[in-house]
Amino acid sequence: MSSLRAHRLSFCYSDASPVLAGVDLCLTPGWYGIVGPNGAGKTTLLRLFAGDLAPDAGSLRLEPRGAAIAVCPQAVEHADAAIGALAEAEDGLARRLRGELHLDPAELGRWATLSPGERKRWQIGAALAAEPDLLLLDEPTNHIDADARALLAGALGGFQGIGACVSHDRELLDALTVGTIRVEQAAARLYPGGYSAAKELWEAEARGREEAHQRLRAEERHLRRRLGEERREQASADAERSTGKRMKGPHDSDARGMLANYRVSTAEARLSRTVGVTRRKLEKVSAEAGTFEFEKAVGRSVFVGYERSPAPWLFVLDAPEVRAGGGDGPVMLRDVRLGVGREDRIRIAGPNGGGKTTLVNALLASARVPREKVLYVPQELGEAEEQALIAAARRLPPEERGRVMSLVAALGVEPGRLLASARPSPGEARKLMIALGLGQHAWALVLDEPTNHLDLPSIERLERALADYPGALLLVTHDRAFGRSCTSILWTVAEGDVRVTSDDAGA
Repeated sequence: MSSLRAHRLSFCYSDASPVLAGVDLCLTPGWYGIVGPNGAGKTTLLRLFAGDLAPDAGSLRLEPRGAAIAVCPQAVEHADAAIGALAEAEDGLARRLRGELHLDPAELGRWATLSPGERKRWQIGAALAAEPDLLLLDEPTNHIDADARALLAGALGGFQGIGACVSHDRELLDALTVGTIRVEQAAARLYPGGYSAAKELWEAEARGREEAHQRLRAEERHLRRRLGEERREQASADAERSTGKRMKGPHDSDARGMLANYRVSTAEARLSRTVGVTRRKLEKVSAEAGTFEFEKAVGRSVFVGYERSPAPWLFVLDAPEVRAGGGDGPVMLRDVRLGVGREDRIRIAGPNGGGKTTLVNALLASARVPREKVLYVPQELGEAEEQALIAAARRLPPEERGRVMSLVAALGVEPGRLLASARPSPGEARKLMIALGLGQHAWALVLDEPTNHLDLPSIERLERALADYPGALLLVTHDRAFGRSCTSILWTVAEGDVRVTSDDAGA
């Protein structure tokens, strides 16, 4: 049976702090998800598995010797030779994969115009056709719709070798994986089960650490009180001895005075030792308690004082047709009659190219409330927009800036470092933009693929923040787990139509 074993594996870039240190893993046939914060080392671990990087210490061994490795990076810029071979092959495996993944060889002539989902299906199909022993995927479902995701999951499920997949797609991870590698703080630990089952395990561990931390803090408080009492007792003994010296009378014998002094000195020494022991215990307990780190959560206090929109309807769109490009492009939707109430929570779903972003732009143009009371986060932000966000955050009044920065911290970004930076990363910019809308009590959040550039921990933090948000939410996302956690109404955009259902129906 094939296997991939890491023993005390360590790696760092140049002289920086280790990205991975002392990693022990054993992978056997089956799929494994690799999850963790951005920058934690997920892609580095994948590159070590692929042999693109050599470990600084420890070992990494793939059995059997000479086992074949296939790698599918995030980007699919060109149709490489393996994709061409899949298109031309007529063996049973190639025909089966083309059928399962809905691949048409005639598509390769227009590669530049294929959607991200179409390109990704060709890339993964070519990797599966090579029948590798080890298959490595980096964010295979980025920017693809639900149909493409289902096709990929079905094809990948039949892979018989060892698979490792870096992904923030919880549905894919739960459907596909038998184990989850959590990469965090230079460590990589394997948990059994898909993402949801593994998360329950590490959250149980976190609760255990929290309980241990609370016990240590309680012991710390107890020791502080005891140390205070012992120091007061020591000070009282010192005062008694000093008073005894001052009050010695002419009839006191030297022997009696020496005995009293001996007793006081003995008591002082005992008290001094007791104080020292308690102080050392306190220092040890305080040091242990200080090693615990806990995730900052979004508090409902962020929305204290929130005033909802006086208008019951924030957006109303009544149009016989909706065109792309602000009205100059082709007709994307027909006979659209939609409204967004001040407390509605709506998810917009549908295939790539179906008109979701066009619908969002039409709704924004139909707004019945001031534009400054609506936060719109597009799919991508430019450099100028990212720099403007930092400038806007710095100009906020202290109380408002405090609310926004508490949200920034809860979303996983250190506020001081962010405010000091010349330009945030794409993920940091999105978190700051959303925090500005939440912290400034916008009446509506319009978020187009807000999980782009976010890691799984950040996505889950954002879910919790949006769950407490009291205004209207309009959310375009391919991430069904994320959408269902935040919304209750589903708008499905497909074939020129918008269908409205409960979000229980899914899409």
